[in-house]
Amino acid sequence: MNPSLNFIHVSRVTPSNSNSSASLTLPLTFFDLLWLKHKAVERVIFYKLTDVNRSLFDSVIVPNLKSSLSSSLSHYLPLAGHIIWEPHDPKPKIVYTQNDAVSFTVAESNSDFSLLTGKEPFSSTELHPLVPELQNSDDSAAVVSFQVTLFPNQGFCIGVTTHHAVSDGKTTTTFLKSWAHLCKHQDSSLPDDLIPFYDRTVIKGPPEIDTKVLKIWHSIHKPKSLKLLPRPEIESDVVRYTFELTRENIEKLRDKLKRESSSFSSVRLSTFVITFSYVFTCLIGSGGDDPNRPVGYRFAVDCRRLIDDPPIPLTYFGNCVYSAVKIPLDAGMFLGEQGFVVAARLISDSVEELDSNVAWKIPELLETYEKAPVDSQFVSVAGSTRFGIYGLDFGWGKPFKSLLVSIDQRGKISIAESRDGSGGVEIGFSLKKQEMNVLIDLLHKGIK
Repeated sequence: MNPSLNFIHVSRVTPSNSNSSASLTLPLTFFDLLWLKHKAVERVIFYKLTDVNRSLFDSVIVPNLKSSLSSSLSHYLPLAGHIIWEPHDPKPKIVYTQNDAVSFTVAESNSDFSLLTGKEPFSSTELHPLVPELQNSDDSAAVVSFQVTLFPNQGFCIGVTTHHAVSDGKTTTTFLKSWAHLCKHQDSSLPDDLIPFYDRTVIKGPPEIDTKVLKIWHSIHKPKSLKLLPRPEIESDVVRYTFELTRENIEKLRDKLKRESSSFSSVRLSTFVITFSYVFTCLIGSGGDDPNRPVGYRFAVDCRRLIDDPPIPLTYFGNCVYSAVKIPLDAGMFLGEQGFVVAARLISDSVEELDSNVAWKIPELLETYEKAPVDSQFVSVAGSTRFGIYGLDFGWGKPFKSLLVSIDQRGKISIAESRDGSGGVEIGFSLKKQEMNVLIDLLHKGIK
């Protein structure tokens, strides 16, 4: 039990049409199976309300959030269901049946709201009590769970934990936008761009790819188990930090790349390429000066925007992401003055190599992962500036801060658009304090 948190109650929220005979079965595609036992994705979204007290929280905020959640789940029935794996089935599936529900926890915290939403590093473990557990066992796995936590006279936060095999970042944020829309407008209907598309026949891939992906999971954990891999223990000296690259910073870095390498004249230096190249270089620098240590990177690509035969709607429900991976590389490539330029060229090339055939390259991608050195510093990106997470207005204004809690493993970072909508980027880190101090110095030094 965390001493800073008081649990008020835990309830179940059913879709608003749960009294009907509605049921739904949705198969998991190979895109979903890639994440079958991956640890759950945890996000916490903070709302600043200095006049909020327990009475307002209990009588207005919580009831409105619960009723609108029920309405939004009626459009997203799989989220209220479970992943199950029948003995005779070759792969798991999502099943929603009448009266299925999601877990909804209500709590109160005496933690420092300004610390958790501020610009200074703080202990990573401070965030863990604010996101709910996701129930899972060998036989069944919940899909999503929610927690709303009051910070008296400071604000509240919404914690969301999702099973990655059911929902990628695009689907999760589209659902959250649906929930926010229904809560703010006290309505039961959704605009077309928030209505999920469930037809799995649009997902095409290599033959036997499901079997190949499941075989890898079987080698890691016992066959046919749906139990997620455990969250690694976080040491007490691991801290969180959010760094913002402003639009001006990004333009300055873009000019630097063009100035230091004429070969960039023909390369599209997007905000993502510049941001990730810069952050990747700084992270490698914070990891030590051994030039021979193995490093690498990974970033996810939304295939809804890439695959065109057949086209996949942007509202497709489920996972539809491909990972661009480059590993192993030598740290020495990025430790010198030209490190940023080298990283930008590699990451630019990785982006340019993406095409409509990405799904067919997944077997090759799996081989790359299997050959990766175990001790490598592997920088992996979660989130996207395209999700629009700061547009989640439930009726109490836009978020004051949004954090991906599940980046606690070394090497994982998160990205999101800047809160002010100015074209900047927020990057989240979780590292040991000593390494974080070095990283912060490098991040600020490079944009002076």
